[in-house]
Formats: sequence, C-alpha cells, structure tokens
Amino acid sequence: MHDEPATETAAIETAGLSKSYGRVTVLKGIDLRVARGEVFALLGPNGAGKTTTVRILATLTRPDGGTARVAGHDVVADARRVRRVISLTGQYAAVDENQTGAENLRMMARLRRLSRPQARRRAAELLERFDLADAAGRRVATYSGGMRRRLDLACGLVTDPEVVFLDEPTTGLDPRSRQAMWRVVGELTATGVTVLLTTQYLEEADRLADRIALLDGGRVVAEGTAAELKDRVAAAQLTMVLTSTDAFEAALHALGDRVTQLDSARRSVAVATDGSAAHVRSLLDEIDPGRTAVESFAVREATLDDVFLTLTGTTKETAGV
Repeated sequence: MHDEPATETAAIETAGLSKSYGRVTVLKGIDLRVARGEVFALLGPNGAGKTTTVRILATLTRPDGGTARVAGHDVVADARRVRRVISLTGQYAAVDENQTGAENLRMMARLRRLSRPQARRRAAELLERFDLADAAGRRVATYSGGMRRRLDLACGLVTDPEVVFLDEPTTGLDPRSRQAMWRVVGELTATGVTVLLTTQYLEEADRLADRIALLDGGRVVAEGTAAELKDRVAAAQLTMVLTSTDAFEAALHALGDRVTQLDSARRSVAVATDGSAAHVRSLLDEIDPGRTAVESFAVREATLDDVFLTLTGTTKETAGV
C-alpha cells in the first residue's frame, strides 16, 4: 500500500479496496471517505462485505488490493499507529465474564499502559458514563446483554480513541438496551470521535448516521444522507392490496420492474410515487380502471427499507409490505 498523505478532514479513506477468500471475492473495489467527527453507517445484506471492510480498517485482515487509511495512517504500513487510535466493538461482547465490570475496565486500562491509579480513575469514569456504576462490583456473568455491550464499548474507550468501529453493536438487544447504545453513540460524536457503524437495523442507521453507504455484492451501490438515499428511490410508496389472485397477477404484469415490494400471501404490491394526489390517482386508474381490483391502498413516505430493497439484490418478496 502507498503511504500517501490523507486530506486534513478525513478520518477514514479507502480507494479500490478489494479482498477475496479463495475463489470468493468479498470486496470489489470499495471507495469510502469518512469525515472526522462523523457517524458513517455501512448497510447491506448478509455477505455484502460490511464486516470484512471493518476488519481491514481495524488492521485485523490484510486487503488484497487498494489503499486504506485511518486517522491518516495506512492500515498495512502503519498498522501499529492505527491500533493506537481506534476502538473496535464486534458483534459479540468480548469481556471476561469471571471478572467484575470494574476489573475488566482496570485490566484493559493497564494493558493500555495506564498506571494503577490512572486505571482506577478511568474505570470509575467509564462505569459512571455508561450507567454501570451500580453493577461495578458484580461479575459480568450476571450482566444483561445490554450491560455487556455497554461494558464492551467502555473497554474500548479507556484511551479516548479517535475512531470507533461498531460492528452490529445492538444485534440481539432489546429496544431499551438499543436506545441506551444509541445515546452512547451520540455522546461519542459530541466529543469529536468518528464512528463507523455496521448494522442490520435500518432505523438505527436512519437515526444515528450522518451519511450511509449501501453495500451489495462487495461494491458500494449508493451513498449519501438518509434523506438523499430515500429521494433517490422515491418520495413515497403506494401500497395496494388486490381483491383476488388474478387481480394481483395482473397488477404485477402492469407494473413490471416498477414494483418495489410485494407479498403474494397478502396480494400486496408497492410502487414508487411522488406522493401527489394526481400521481396516486393515475397509478390506481392504471391498475384498477374498473374500480374492482384494488381492495385497499395506503401512501407512506419512503424509508431506508425501501432503499435497501430497491438498490440491493434482496428479493422484493417480503412479508413486511
């Protein structure tokens, strides 16, 4: 990799990043640029390359081609420097269940070469910050999933990293624990930390991310703010429930590749619309000129789910329409 100077405002930069495992190509030339202090989300179906991208940026996996820099350091040539300025929280909490929360934090601080007094102070600060002070003396084996995730993230922050990688940090958490993690991410960026987030929860990306990159098949297929990505798909979605199987099949034939989502079991089909009464009326007249084929319809604003389903290779058949 070439050690070229990074632009002043970039926390993460990749160009042509590629990676294969045997005959399977996982990344096919990823170009990303994440500004300092930004929350940047990577979205995509399973196998799209999200975790591989994070592992390369965190120096855990060596790329086959392309370049990648984190906080100005090349992830191959300057791997040690990269590790000093990053934190990685994976999909599963990596904490010692036989130790208490406070012991985990003190151990991590000592591994990062803080003195014993410094380690104690830092552990106390993080326990308070992550709402774990009351459980500081309890073994982690007794913690809930959300508490373990917060502790895991706290362990990665003992030395105030510049860049934090969160690889599906709220997977499996209940709504209350997920909200708590969202609050923590907001607090991190308020202090100037850059966060790169991968998630399966589109609501999470919509709420947290300043910008989003959508991966599919090892490539970036779309990038922008949540609002920009939604506008790229459509301002709104018209969902129609048809009165019979024949009417449903006729609607699919009439709409063709304009269909964004469908549910055969419910005889439901969705199509993009600009949201105006004139366009909605035109679509209904096209599908149901005799006013007998459409049982009901609804118009709603486009969501990241629509972006995901429209721009990735995910099938349009879904039970969520």
